[in-house]
Amino acid sequence: MKVIVTHDVDHIRVFEHKNDLIIPKFWIRSFIEFGLGYIAYREVKNRLKEFIHNKWHNLEELIKFDKENRVPSTFFVAVSKGRNLAYSLSDAEFWIKKIINEGFKVGVHGISFEDYDGIKSEHEIFKKVSGLEKFGIRMHYLKVTNKTLDMLNKVGYLYDSSIYELANPFKVGDLWEFPLSLMDGYIINKNSRYQNQNLEQVKDTTKEIIEKAITCNLKYFTILFHDRYFSESFLTWREWYVWLIEYLRENRVEFITFEEAIKELRET
Repeated sequence: MKVIVTHDVDHIRVFEHKNDLIIPKFWIRSFIEFGLGYIAYREVKNRLKEFIHNKWHNLEELIKFDKENRVPSTFFVAVSKGRNLAYSLSDAEFWIKKIINEGFKVGVHGISFEDYDGIKSEHEIFKKVSGLEKFGIRMHYLKVTNKTLDMLNKVGYLYDSSIYELANPFKVGDLWEFPLSLMDGYIINKNSRYQNQNLEQVKDTTKEIIEKAITCNLKYFTILFHDRYFSESFLTWREWYVWLIEYLRENRVEFITFEEAIKELRET
């Protein structure tokens, strides 16, 4: 089994959310998690520090970590706004070019999932901004309908990774679907809006999911870790990702990109 590591970029600046409810919800979440004992006082202080500095991303830090650990990750960046995602196209363009220049892969963090014109528009904007001809997509909040994959194929996406299940890749027309195998939020905020698992519980859950994937003969295991949480403000999240990469290396797992996996699939 080979591993594909991905990062969804949901936020860049704090005050891009001045017109929605993300900021008050964030502080309610923080105080609940502190009150329940899942985060430390210093994490709350660090969250306040990031808030004051208007910074809600950790892209440079995560790029540095992945590069040092030889993880060929893919970053999904949005080129339109919606559903609590609010950063500007100019910010998106800056980071898309920065990530490409650092040697990593980029794809679209999609907002439109049931409107063909919206899907086509995001594809065209990303193509122009990135300079790429072929690329993939992951929908924000993993939103899909029974028509979404057909529309992504018609628009010309190379691959999608928005369906959450332990399954091998499959094709819809010329589009490859790589189901998402493991996502940070689903195991750290287990069936909740707030963190309700400690680091050891999350490690145990992760090992169980990986063992199940091996039992299912998964060829590719796709992981999502949000850059937002690679921070001293979210210690359980950050320490889990660092542990996970080390755990996979100790088990001699090979990291691979979507593009490399597609090449392998085409040759078999």
